Amino acid sequence: MASTSEERLQKATVGELKPHNTTITLQDYDPQWPKLFEQEAERICSILGNKVLQLEHVGSTSVPGLCAKPIIDMLLVVENSADETAYVPDLEEEGYTLHIREPDWFEHRLFQGPDTAINLHVFSQGASEIDRMLLFRNWLKANDSDRDVYAQVKRSLARHQWRHVQDYADAKDSIVKEIMERANAVK
Repeated sequence: MASTSEERLQKATVGELKPHNTTITLQDYDPQWPKLFEQEAERICSILGNKVLQLEHVGSTSVPGLCAKPIIDMLLVVENSADETAYVPDLEEEGYTLHIREPDWFEHRLFQGPDTAINLHVFSQGASEIDRMLLFRNWLKANDSDRDVYAQVKRSLARHQWRHVQDYADAKDSIVKEIMERANAVK
């Protein structure tokens, strides 16, 4: 019998949900990551033009000194992420693959890139998750102690076998919440 988490993942996954069933590979910070982001950002902007309202490098690869899975997380803000006809065909034509569709979570969509390891997170303008992602990134950039604590937790969790990468991400929820409480207290 599938777990609630697995059922949720299956429902959100476009195509086949493939198990990970191993540990998570983390790398020390790579100064090439911002360059990879810039290359992808240029390509996405050339594809979508003025449909791109905001495009940011987020996640652990955007924080100097932080270990990360070697996948560039990108935050794309469009007018309405639920209106897939406005942007999905353009991205798919250029080799991006829609991998996740979560209408119940801020109308989130996630694409993977054609040749660079990216997770392109798409949200509608005004979604509160945008501010949360940016605050977390900015806080970790500015706070060595929280960045170090977060890295310790990530490394510890990464050693475990995970059925799905999302399970690893979900396991970080308590430390993310703890750090966000500190970040929100001073914003």
